[in-house]
Order: sequence, then C-alpha cells, then structure tokens
Amino acid sequence: MSELVHHERPSPNFNDRKLPISMVVLHYTEMKPVETALDRLCDPEGGVSAHYLISEEGEVTRLVPEDKRAWHAGVSYWRGHKDVNSASIGIELDHPGHVLGYREFSDAQIDALIPLLHRIVQNHDIPRANVVGHSDVAPARKVDPGELFPWDRLAEYNLCLPKPEKLDLGNPFDNAGAFYLALERFGYDVTDGLKAVEAFQRRWRPEKIDGEIDGQICAILFQLLLDRDRGVSR
Repeated sequence: MSELVHHERPSPNFNDRKLPISMVVLHYTEMKPVETALDRLCDPEGGVSAHYLISEEGEVTRLVPEDKRAWHAGVSYWRGHKDVNSASIGIELDHPGHVLGYREFSDAQIDALIPLLHRIVQNHDIPRANVVGHSDVAPARKVDPGELFPWDRLAEYNLCLPKPEKLDLGNPFDNAGAFYLALERFGYDVTDGLKAVEAFQRRWRPEKIDGEIDGQICAILFQLLLDRDRGVSR
C-alpha cells in the first residue's frame, strides 16, 4: 500500500489487459453503505470490479492491481476503444447515486481522489481528454457520476479537460447529423443519439440536460474539437 491507499480488499474479478492503459473512468457505486459496494465488487459471482473505491469519508481501497483488467465499464466505447476495460483504470466513488438520493460529492472524497488520480495520470501519461465518466463511455446505459460531479475541481489540477470558457466562434453545425459526426469524432458512441447528447450535456453543460441539440452545446463541442486539433488540449 502507498500513502494514497488506505486499505487492500483484493477482488477476484479481473483478467489480463489487451491494451496499454490510456484512460481513467470514474463511477459512483449507487449502493449504501460502502460495505455493500465492496462486497459486490469482490463477489466472484457478481462479475464486476474496479481498481479503486473511495468512500465518502475519503478512505481509498485498492481492489485490483492497475496492471490487470478490472471489470467496471461493461459494454462501452471511447475514441475508438470498444474494450474500455482493457484500456482504463476504474475508480468507484461511494455514493447513493440517482436511485438512492442523488447529492453532491463530499469534499473528503474528492480530496482523496485528486492525488490518486494525479499519480495515475502521471504514471501512465493519460491525456486529460481521457479522464471520463461512466456516462461518457456508456451513454445509452449509464448516468454516473452525474451532473453534480465536480469536474471543475479536477480541471484546476489539469486532471481533466476544463469546460471551454470562450465560445466566440459559435455554432458551425448545419444540422443534427453534422453535430453527431462531430460528437463521434470527439469520442462518444452516437448509436443512441438522444442519450449521447444527454451524456455530453451531463459532462459539459450539467445545468440543463434535455437531449436537445442547441446552439450552446454545439459551440462547446466545436471549441473542444478546435482546442484538440490545435494542440491546446490533450
């Protein structure tokens, strides 16, 4: 154990990676108490796991070694990767989720997440654009960590992409099809267009999640793509 990990709870639910690590996927457990989530992630019949779980009190438990493929993302996709589990490290956040009473994430939990994520990103040279939520990689199935997750705090430490502040160039997309093509280019699975738009809004415009393609989200997406193409963001 390191100074960033408080407990070890080995899960049997892992196998060998087929891809190098290039992503981090953040989840919430949607279970309470935290012991219920730990039991589930370590149940050989459950078929699910993660590399780490962080309690609301800020206690970090390691479940699967980082060099192994934990089973946290399920059927998912991001930037050409269909085997997200092989390419990612999964971090579960102890939280009631939308089913048990959605609320803000605790300061202690985020304070524990930031240094752990920093070490992971540095060790594996993970681009900020590849630190994502479960809803980003599985928009048709998942909504976690949800609209209250403090992405802005992670962005302060360059651990994820910040929300574009200047949208001066506006909306270049002539129609919904052009927007979906751009959204797919950015990384999302757009098979279910409505859910893909909702996932994008949940991450980049959380104050309004309606699945509608409007000028604001078009401008945000356009700026994100411009920044990436210019090498401003990685």
